[in-house]
Amino acid sequence: MFTCCPRRAGAPPGSGPMEPGQLARRGLNIVLISRDPSKLEHEAKEIERLYGRSTRVIQADFTGGLEIYEPIEAGLKDLEIGILVNNVAKQYADNLGKLLDFEDTAQKLSDIINCNMMSVVQMTRIVLPQMVTRRKGIIINISSIVDRNPFPFIAMYGATKAFVRSFSASLKAEYSSEGVLVQTVSPFIVETNMTLAMKNRFLVVNAHDFARQALDTLGLTSYTPGCLRHALQGLLLAIFLPSWFCCSREGVKLLSLFANWSREQSLPRRTR
Repeated sequence: MFTCCPRRAGAPPGSGPMEPGQLARRGLNIVLISRDPSKLEHEAKEIERLYGRSTRVIQADFTGGLEIYEPIEAGLKDLEIGILVNNVAKQYADNLGKLLDFEDTAQKLSDIINCNMMSVVQMTRIVLPQMVTRRKGIIINISSIVDRNPFPFIAMYGATKAFVRSFSASLKAEYSSEGVLVQTVSPFIVETNMTLAMKNRFLVVNAHDFARQALDTLGLTSYTPGCLRHALQGLLLAIFLPSWFCCSREGVKLLSLFANWSREQSLPRRTR
């Protein structure tokens, strides 16, 4: 039985919200899909060394269009995929900002849509038929806490994650009677290469701990923040930063200050 993990390219082992090492630790073989073959091979070897599980890598850039999915489908053809983890996502840049604040806007918007939305749908299309045939399978779609409400300064990212949440809920309704479990995981901030310099602080959960806790919720709930700390953070966010306030003039001013702070945080990283 294999777990298929489309994921961010260039991330070291254990750096994604649903890190594949936790799945390998639970006895599953792993298929990693991303755009950098050398880094994929390195991670695959680490998984084999640490957990003794079989691995396979497939190169694909999820910002591409339909043309990338035929090779993926061919690479998975002979495998029995028990769990699909849609764990790939992209933001405008390292920092927050308005829709038109970044260079090459047209390409960036297209990349975000392909990476964050089309990848979830197309990978589901590829893997779901064999799960239905077996009447058994799990699909885990990684969303974000911002899938709940509109969120200025990450407009496209939040909108794509709202799509992931809605798609997952509908997919669950359609296929739960055929033995397919669909879960949406909507974390707050996990320690990954998308979280700037915000590492090991109160708001940030270590990727290893997050994946372990999130996997423990499988079969218990179809929608989860992934861990207790993020559940509490989500509750506080809903109380102190409700949707109506986020989109109000005062809320936008507050979020603008946070966006400016995030840009300052990312400057040291870009100059290293």
